[in-house]
Amino acid sequence: MTRNKQFLLIFTVLLGISLILVSCGTDKRDLRTKPYVKEVFAMGTYIKITSYDKGHEKAIQAALDIARDYDKKTSVNQSGSELDELNAQSGIKPVKVSKSVYDLLAKSYSYSKKEAGFDMMIGALTSLWHIGFDDARKPSQAEIDQALPLVSYGAIQFDEKNQTVFLPVKGAKVDLGAITKGYVADKMTDYLKAHGVTTAIVDLGSSSLSLMGHSPRGETTPWRIGIKDPNKQVSDQIGFLQAENESVTTSGIYERFLKVDGKVYPHILDPKTGYPFENDIQSVTIVSEKGVDGDALSTTIFAMGTKKGYAYVEKTKTIGAIFVDKDDKVYVTPNLAKRFELDKSSHYQLGSTDDLRNEK
Repeated sequence: MTRNKQFLLIFTVLLGISLILVSCGTDKRDLRTKPYVKEVFAMGTYIKITSYDKGHEKAIQAALDIARDYDKKTSVNQSGSELDELNAQSGIKPVKVSKSVYDLLAKSYSYSKKEAGFDMMIGALTSLWHIGFDDARKPSQAEIDQALPLVSYGAIQFDEKNQTVFLPVKGAKVDLGAITKGYVADKMTDYLKAHGVTTAIVDLGSSSLSLMGHSPRGETTPWRIGIKDPNKQVSDQIGFLQAENESVTTSGIYERFLKVDGKVYPHILDPKTGYPFENDIQSVTIVSEKGVDGDALSTTIFAMGTKKGYAYVEKTKTIGAIFVDKDDKVYVTPNLAKRFELDKSSHYQLGSTDDLRNEK
């Protein structure tokens, strides 16, 4: 065999291997004309999957079952859940939990450790206020003062070998509401991807979205999603965001709140004061690769206020953010600026991010 023929043979083999690898790494889309939509009520909201892929009904139902399973195990407002048992045994004994709950608790601990304003042991306070439920009320200062020492993630004890968790102080309570939706959205998304779903939206109550692939309008066309108007209870939006293969998570004062004597108390509580955070933010939307990051960080950044939150996002670099302040101005981080379009029919105005950098 001549050298030229040898070279041609080697090139042909390598090209064939390359084509096989490329085809194996790319899921070909086979889409419906109309979407397949399935939803369940769990975790205090409607959880919906909108898929355009053909023939994945069983996988979609199984993904929704993941959400229901976590709801049964992690709801602190549901008797019989693993977290309910953990809280009931605070100061008494360690509680063995399932691997899925243990992993979620460990993830929550890591965020509590590194992110200001986020504490997985906020339960002693959230159970006092109970905002979003029929028995919501403003607790007395004495009640808050009594609960504050119980809000300390550092006290929780993990035993990985025996898969047990212990809250050593009586009355201490875990509440993972600030992270669970994003965490579960990731689990659902991973399951759907593993079972061939390419084009779908996993929606956990609109506050936590996981966008799979690209829009059905084209193989390189991003999804176009509305960013909710924090002043409206209905589906009005401040604008639209183009997104693909990422998570979009929103925290805001509109989600759940308590009104007492004309004053509105949002549901996001400050673990240091025991009261809802008071700053200039109406809502903040975080765009991240993973939902668990967006969920935890949206709470953290909401706690900071617009200026400090914006500086935090710019420093982090791996996420983007859209802020809506109480002056109805919208601030968009540079990495999202070309992907966000303000709704011209809304009363909101785009603010200059230079103002955030230059404020004293």
